Amino acid sequence: MRLDRRALIGAGAVLAAGAGLTGILARRRPPEVSMGGADLARGHRLRDGKFPAPSVFDSAEVVIAGGGVAGLSAAWTLAEAGHSDFRLLELEDSVGGNARSGRNAVSAFPLGAHYLPVANREARGLRHLLAQLGMIVGEKDGLPVYDPYQLCADLQERLLWQGKWQEGLVPRSGIKASDRSDLDSFFRTTGDYSRRVGADGRPAFALPIAYSSRDPDLLALDRIGFGAWLDGEGWRSPVLRAHLRYCMRDDYGSEPEHVSAWAGLHYFAGRRGWAADGASDNVLTWPEGNGRLVHRMAARFPDRISSGRIVHRVVRDGDGLLVDSFDARAGRTVRTRAAALIMAMPHFVAGRVAPEEIGSSDAFSYAPWLVANVRVDRMPAGKGEPLAWDNVSATSNSLGYVVATHQGPAAINAATMLTWYLPLSDMEPAAARRLLLERPAKVWRDLIEQDLLAMQPDLEGAIRSIDLWRWGHAMIRPTPGFVWGAAPAAARTRPPLFLAHSDLSGLSLFEEAHYQGMRAAEAAMSHIGHAYESLI
Repeated sequence: MRLDRRALIGAGAVLAAGAGLTGILARRRPPEVSMGGADLARGHRLRDGKFPAPSVFDSAEVVIAGGGVAGLSAAWTLAEAGHSDFRLLELEDSVGGNARSGRNAVSAFPLGAHYLPVANREARGLRHLLAQLGMIVGEKDGLPVYDPYQLCADLQERLLWQGKWQEGLVPRSGIKASDRSDLDSFFRTTGDYSRRVGADGRPAFALPIAYSSRDPDLLALDRIGFGAWLDGEGWRSPVLRAHLRYCMRDDYGSEPEHVSAWAGLHYFAGRRGWAADGASDNVLTWPEGNGRLVHRMAARFPDRISSGRIVHRVVRDGDGLLVDSFDARAGRTVRTRAAALIMAMPHFVAGRVAPEEIGSSDAFSYAPWLVANVRVDRMPAGKGEPLAWDNVSATSNSLGYVVATHQGPAAINAATMLTWYLPLSDMEPAAARRLLLERPAKVWRDLIEQDLLAMQPDLEGAIRSIDLWRWGHAMIRPTPGFVWGAAPAAARTRPPLFLAHSDLSGLSLFEEAHYQGMRAAEAAMSHIGHAYESLI
């Protein structure tokens, strides 16, 4: 299929108006550009389903299919419980899913997820992981103490608003009284939800969401769109609506009208970090983003990981399962017999691999993203507040950029990496995926350079390279009715097969992927009779 003319015109307006492309395209030395992303050839081979018959046979008590955050979390949970007879099979050459990272001569940098908020009190398993990784280093007055060098340094975020950089991402100057009223009313309401405890004794909005209240009036919020809910509350301020659009696209890759009111409110009411020394509202971040977390997790069991393996068929065999995976490097299919299988892959992939066990569902919808890592010769500046870790323009359709070297000292004239994000949320996902495939890298490069120079004219002549990374199915979209309807229904499988992926939560967050992996690993250990201490 080719993109129609309307889709192309719409995509041409993806980025904010700034200096025209003419001057950029006319430069004699445009930045170097490269294009990367998930392995399309392996993904399409899985879709086409043509693999040789098994020629190698082995076994493992537990097989984990998928090496994203959920799969790594399942493996970590098994290792923590002293269970070593497992094998993790990953389609890509490296594990990590959308938390993967890259590195060049300047710095490490994220290819996707780039931070983790300080964990909620109810996230006991996650806090245990962070302590094991040396990110929680002690306790003070009954609260966890985080390593300050791994918490985001000041300035955390700034917004280019009315031609000047301000601290924070909510405009507070030069706005109408009606805008201020709507902003204040909205944040009072979300504050009330954040503090609310349901009749069942659970937080109204928890993280992971499995610990959330099941009060009927709260669950009913999942059945209506966030935009419709805002309309019902009478909040129509364009300043508020623009901020909420940024937030929904930032976490969900979706427009406000395409997510449920429950998911929209969770963004604001679900994060209640629990930490000493005033760190509750902070985030953990590193030059490589969440690549730091997945690298550290995978380093615990490198001999248990088999990369370049396309899991393409799963069938029952007595009281166990047969797992067929194609070894892309050796060009052969390996059949592994497992007493338990954890399928830590997106639902649309799991349904293709094990159609007799997992039904397909149109309710699962995934947001496409483009990420660009931009090498510049000097730090950006600008009028107003100084450079922050997260830098967003109120007039751009991108989500701005984060600075890879923000966590360490750097001179103003030093080279750095800027990681720029664009969710293609204003197109239908299928059309956006086609655009990612069909638009040439050089066109993306010119659009990204235009967007950055509109934010940072001082970078004129300083942009050296732009490395693009395409995510066709970057994250699940929490559409109305999905989080508390379609997702839980799809999670039900018969042992010894267990599902583990953040799309079963409806929110593509590290906390959710970790919980799902931990939950599946504990269920698998219960099935095979291996003793463990539950962290759920």
